[in-house]
Amino acid sequence: MAKLFYGTSTEPIEIDDRMLAHVKVVAATKLRRGESFTLSWTHRADEPGGRSTIWLQPAIPLRFVFDSEQPEALDQELLKRLANDANSSRGLSLDVSIEKEAVAPVKAPARSSTQRSLVRAA
Repeated sequence: MAKLFYGTSTEPIEIDDRMLAHVKVVAATKLRRGESFTLSWTHRADEPGGRSTIWLQPAIPLRFVFDSEQPEALDQELLKRLANDANSSRGLSLDVSIEKEAVAPVKAPARSSTQRSLVRAA
């Protein structure tokens, strides 16, 4: 699990590595523009039930810590969806369906017959 440290808190918010990679891109884009937004999530099974929401704005420090040394592959469709959510009055909400989508492996694009021919010719 990746960790998001918010403000001066030493208690991290734990989020799946791949999901946090997407959140990082959306947050960096919005904060670089000086735009504030909310980030909400449902508590994990090992935490007391409920949801939490934080207010993200440029003056509040964020630190993203990932388990993996390699950057996660980003899904452009998921990034668009998260960016649209972050731009809404609801804010960015990490619900179970979005987390499952982020955890799903990204399939490599299929090779075209032209690409296969070029590989064989090499």
